Amino acid sequence: MLVSLNISLMETFNSFTDLFFDVWNNGVFGINATDIIVSLVIFLIFYLLRRLIARFILNRLSRIVSKTSNQIDDAIIEVLDGPLKFLPVVLGFFIASSYLDVSDNNQDFLDLLNRSLITIFIFWLLHQLIIPFSFVIKNFESKISKPLVDWTLKGLKILVIVLGAVAILELWGIRVGPVIAGLGLFGVAVALGAQDLFKNLISGIMILMEKRFTVGDVILVSGEVEGVVEQIGFRSTLVRRFDSTPVMVPNYKFAEQSVTNYTRRHHRRIRWLIGLEYRTSIDQLKNIRDEINNLIEKDDNFAKNQNASFYVRIDSFSDSSIDMLVQTFTVTNEWAEFLKIKENLAVKIIEIVENNEAGFAFPSQSLYVEKLSDEKTEIFNPQSTKK
Repeated sequence: MLVSLNISLMETFNSFTDLFFDVWNNGVFGINATDIIVSLVIFLIFYLLRRLIARFILNRLSRIVSKTSNQIDDAIIEVLDGPLKFLPVVLGFFIASSYLDVSDNNQDFLDLLNRSLITIFIFWLLHQLIIPFSFVIKNFESKISKPLVDWTLKGLKILVIVLGAVAILELWGIRVGPVIAGLGLFGVAVALGAQDLFKNLISGIMILMEKRFTVGDVILVSGEVEGVVEQIGFRSTLVRRFDSTPVMVPNYKFAEQSVTNYTRRHHRRIRWLIGLEYRTSIDQLKNIRDEINNLIEKDDNFAKNQNASFYVRIDSFSDSSIDMLVQTFTVTNEWAEFLKIKENLAVKIIEIVENNEAGFAFPSQSLYVEKLSDEKTEIFNPQSTKK
């Protein structure tokens, strides 16, 4: 019985050995296991060396572009790092799949995988090349606003991604046209529900095209907000108020409300009514007026042109003062510099008034009390008696 058991075990072991070598030789999907292992080793070698290969190619290219002073080629080298690391993976998979001896159906599947990887590499490369292409587009920032340039670059990136996805789907036999047509009714429903989104998007485009304002401008939106524009988005614009509070304003508000752009001013205006005391003489008034006029005329901080004239004139007679109008425009539009110029002008006007021995008026009232004569006092005195 022991002998028969040994014979049975030997037969079982031989059957397992035959099955193992049959699987090894035929492998998976008719592919020899040895070929699969060799293909995996080839792919892993390229995968592990992808950084080294990418660095070698980048170093070669860097030596070439270092001889030029153009910024575009330097930017191209910087953005090629990702695609060049993916290139050895694509190449390794192609060599590994080419080593395998497979059936026609399996070969078609491997060809689709190779074509898909190459398509991903091409569109990834195009997506990255948009970044150095931005140097060319930014040359038009003087003609179109910077946010519009940013929108254009983002739109190009999205377009490349969409085209890449469509190309890969077409490779696998998925027709995008019928799918889009089938989503037509869904798109109509989405459009009806997203009217505000499209309204804000169109308003945002009009803002950028008409250059009503740009990032960094100080604006006032009637009934909404006053502050500094920080970001112009597809749906809304971020305006930060002067107390540092951020306010998101829907873009359609700028089409419905009046917008005042303070940054577009050529000059900042100073307008004062200086109240002088009524005891100020005519000569003092004229001297004060002339000295202030000469001060502004000789100071280069104040604009002097047909659109920014200055005036120093006796303007009106108030209840407690003789008012002198001082109106001028500063050359600078910067808020901090404007305050400095305004302060210096105020100090010098005070000095001019004091040097002319005049004074500034302030609201006051005079009360006159009439003293009655003794006879009138006696008449109205209830304690008096006739003799």
